Amino acid sequence: MNEQIVILDFGSQYTQVIARRIRECNVYSTILRYDTPAAEIARLKPKGLILSGGPSSVYAEDAPMADKAIFKLGIPVLGICYGLQLLAHFLGGKVERGQKREYGKGMLMIRDTTCPLFKKLPAALQVWNSHGDKLTKLPNGFKPVAVTENSDYAAIENRARHFYGLQFHPEVVHTPKGREIITNFVHDICGCGKNWTMHNYVEFAVKEIRDLVGKEKVILGLSGGVDSSVAAALIHEAIGDQLTCIFVNNGLLRANEADTVRKVFGRHFHIKLQYEESTRLFLSKLKGITDPERKRKIIGKTFIDVFQAATKRAGAAKFLAQGTLYPDVIESVPIAGNPAAMIKSHHNVGGLPKSMKFELLEPLKCLFKDEVRLLGLELGLPKEIVYRQPFPGPGLAVRILGEVTPKRCEILRNADSIVVEEMKSSELYYKIWQSFAVLLPVRSVGVMGDERTYEYTIAIRAVESQDGMTADWVKLPYDILEKLSSRIINEVKGVNRCVFDITSKPPGTIEWE
Repeated sequence: MNEQIVILDFGSQYTQVIARRIRECNVYSTILRYDTPAAEIARLKPKGLILSGGPSSVYAEDAPMADKAIFKLGIPVLGICYGLQLLAHFLGGKVERGQKREYGKGMLMIRDTTCPLFKKLPAALQVWNSHGDKLTKLPNGFKPVAVTENSDYAAIENRARHFYGLQFHPEVVHTPKGREIITNFVHDICGCGKNWTMHNYVEFAVKEIRDLVGKEKVILGLSGGVDSSVAAALIHEAIGDQLTCIFVNNGLLRANEADTVRKVFGRHFHIKLQYEESTRLFLSKLKGITDPERKRKIIGKTFIDVFQAATKRAGAAKFLAQGTLYPDVIESVPIAGNPAAMIKSHHNVGGLPKSMKFELLEPLKCLFKDEVRLLGLELGLPKEIVYRQPFPGPGLAVRILGEVTPKRCEILRNADSIVVEEMKSSELYYKIWQSFAVLLPVRSVGVMGDERTYEYTIAIRAVESQDGMTADWVKLPYDILEKLSSRIINEVKGVNRCVFDITSKPPGTIEWE
């Protein structure tokens, strides 16, 4: 990954979006803290630098400030929103609170169409604003190239030094031509090629894994989910039988999940797979437990105990691999109370005991979720695994309200398999975030044949989301709902009623527990 663009994060909720947009240009991007020393940035040899937006004012006492030496690195710089104001502030301009704030859609009028940022773009563009301050005096050597109704300096440039600033956000979808602006900066101004591809990344990652691991052994907890599956395939590509995958069947999996994992990874990829059958143990621990949080904690602790014992049976290993993704390891800081910029401390094995003395191997830690899926396809994983919908760590236990029993697991597993099957046949499964069944601890009277029944209720849940933080319920066509209800009631013993959940997040959650 020789060519890259560095992004300094000043607390914007859109910083990761900037990184994704750059990678969509087939250029690698790295997010660093706003106060990263210029010397440290220089060691990365970036082709360009982007200063993100942020919630602060540059004239505030506690405003996040960059190392001023970044402007002497001799590379192109693009400031976005707060980044523009910081650029101007450091170089002798003036920023003040605007009499009118600009939030939401606006029209950008380009005054100098020769500006390389706006190459081949129309003279009027819809843009997305989110700022209260405004630039009122340009630094020496800069000139305005575009305006909005409330700003004479909506886009500025010092073409000789390759310094540019945008008061709006080109990275968001609400700026329809924003991708072209970022493309122009990355390729035309910074001179980057298009070398960031999953094919190239496989070669890079395989070499990196081999150099790190050497002849040591690696253990990976394989869940069958996207991240651990892709990590397993990539590591196996690099070191073969030095990798042992441990798959724990907790009895809370979806239909045929254990068989699928064995088939794909054991028989197809020939990965050393250690299968741990722990259904009875997990279900015995959950007996009589109805509180959702207690269920989660019991499942988590039991998994750790099972996994720890399994690693001992697997033999000595130096590394523990996990499918940590880039959003999990980006270090940001809370800036001026901005909730979008909190430190992320999530790690898949964060709860493992300290007695398990492994070194971590995280081969996906510089990838976003969509890149992981592309990598999975590049490695030959089947679409059913690469594009599978998210599944909660505690499994079906969080979709069974009340006590988890073997009978209830079987009822929900059968109902859920029908939901998955019908969503796939309707070609909706891979288009939405999640669709699944929930077993309610509610029995109601029904009539089946000539007999009255008193059976369980299944709730069907289907949501659309970008990241799982918020979600809207999907307006499934009536014919699909009718088919789901008919099949579940007729084919799943113990169910006589189906309902459809039309709650968005917020106020609800995606899962029921």
